[in-house]
Amino acid sequence: MKNIYKVLIAFIGVLAVSCNADAVEERPILDVVSTPEITAPTTGQNYVLDVEKAAEEVAKFKWSAAEYSTAVAVKYSLLIDKKGGDFSTAKTLQTTTNSITEVSVLARELNQAAIDLGGQPEVAAQYDVKITANVSGGFSQVSKGLITITVTPYLGKVKYEFTDWYLIGAAVAGGWDNNVDTKHQPMFRDGKDDTKYKFVGYFKAGNFKLISVKGSWDSQLGKADDSSIEIKNNAGEFTIPADGYYNFQFNTKTLKYTLIPFADAAAIAKLYDTVGVIGSSTPGGWDASTALDKSTFDKHAWSLGATNLNDGEAKFRANNAWDVSWGGTTAFSGGGTGDNIPVAKSKYVIYFNDLDGSYLMIPNQ
Repeated sequence: MKNIYKVLIAFIGVLAVSCNADAVEERPILDVVSTPEITAPTTGQNYVLDVEKAAEEVAKFKWSAAEYSTAVAVKYSLLIDKKGGDFSTAKTLQTTTNSITEVSVLARELNQAAIDLGGQPEVAAQYDVKITANVSGGFSQVSKGLITITVTPYLGKVKYEFTDWYLIGAAVAGGWDNNVDTKHQPMFRDGKDDTKYKFVGYFKAGNFKLISVKGSWDSQLGKADDSSIEIKNNAGEFTIPADGYYNFQFNTKTLKYTLIPFADAAAIAKLYDTVGVIGSSTPGGWDASTALDKSTFDKHAWSLGATNLNDGEAKFRANNAWDVSWGGTTAFSGGGTGDNIPVAKSKYVIYFNDLDGSYLMIPNQ
């Protein structure tokens, strides 16, 4: 009986192999007919990029379609490398799907690629550009030709390897709308320990959590239990029992948090008509403050939209006078001292809290 089973198993195996072989033979064979080639812009174009026009189209790239023996959907990638490079470390300017053969490149995209490839701000350099085609399952093609362009970049983002967490929910400014343009309050990161975050400010009765990228729900921070946080999609919500000022702190390494009422009545009662940033890095130097916008939700929270700052120093002061001022010793975030804050040239979005002097300066191209 065992021998009969063995014969049957062997027969089924041969039959399966035969069927699979037939299926493979019936599959259409995909051959490369022609490679894609860039048709516009022409080689030799010169791009002097302007930081004030970072979000504008600087060039439209077009290319001929890659051709295969069978009609297929093609994904294209527009690659850029330093002049004479072998494209092994090239940067991707844009990708398209569904066989689209043109793409608009923004000034900030071309600028960042040039900087990443070693370009120096305000110094012209040459770069090679190619187009590649890819069909699902393989069949990659790289254009045989390339174009060479000259790019003069502006100063891109300074190195900033930190995570910013934004409050979102019924209890905080902006509500549950995660749109990138919504005025969400970020947590203030410790200047010397980037795992520690805090915010002292106004909350309404209700629930809230945090997101790390405006406009996205992919990365959330929320309540795991009465003392612990969790970082995951669909994280738990914190609850505020009554309107008022609270001190909220958490640590992304230990995954612990505290959320307690802020009891400094004198600090809450002290209000300022204006708060501004001032210093050698700011538009007005040490002579004039650049005014921040006061939050309509929290009268102690201030912010400033993307603003150009130079290499130098900065601090914050109230009512365009030196009677009350705040500073820190660390770039990007910190607070609680009267020191001048070190600043590297870039464009920044700035947040400030006059209850404890916390500041957050996010480089923004």
